[in-house]
Amino acid sequence: MAEEATRPLDASTVEPAAEKLRLLPWANPDGLPCYLSTDGEGYLATLTDGIEEVQLTMGQELLDHARGILTPGVRALTDVEYRWLACRLTEALSDALRVADSRGQRIPVPPGTAEADGSDEQGAR
Repeated sequence: MAEEATRPLDASTVEPAAEKLRLLPWANPDGLPCYLSTDGEGYLATLTDGIEEVQLTMGQELLDHARGILTPGVRALTDVEYRWLACRLTEALSDALRVADSRGQRIPVPPGTAEADGSDEQGAR
């Protein structure tokens, strides 16, 4: 039973009734996405909201720092400092994209659209 709980979830194999899976703002140790089956309420959903907020705030602070460094007349960084900054900016962008993907997946599809109807607009062209 414990082995099943740690097995990565392939979202493409999820039954249609389990559509309320939320992409979490972290990956498992193998780098695969983690999902939470939720109605948007409860401790884990609240914890996830808080972690997303921290990630986005840290990304904004890092972006402000990078902009400050790029201001004319500011002391140039060493190669090591620029590399550190590039690594942190890459991590922050990755976090922000995961948060955007998670939130985008939870936006309800308006009735009457091609996605809601299950039709493929591109196939009709």
